[in-house]
Amino acid sequence: MAQVTALVERAQEWWGTTLRFLKEVRVEMKKVTWPQRKEIIGSTAVVIVASFLVSFFLGFVDLVLQKLLGFIIK
Repeated sequence: MAQVTALVERAQEWWGTTLRFLKEVRVEMKKVTWPQRKEIIGSTAVVIVASFLVSFFLGFVDLVLQKLLGFIIK
């Protein structure tokens, strides 16, 4: 019987801490300043352009190293 009581108490404690956590999350989410659509589009464009630049650079470096290694091996 004591085990059941302890289990119930732990479940109630867990439920209480979970509810408190969710309430705190709700309060913190109200404090968040969300970016405007224009900012999101600008940031996305920067990420896409940077990704292309890095991929082209790494592709170029890979090509140069491949040719260099080909000359060394021959």
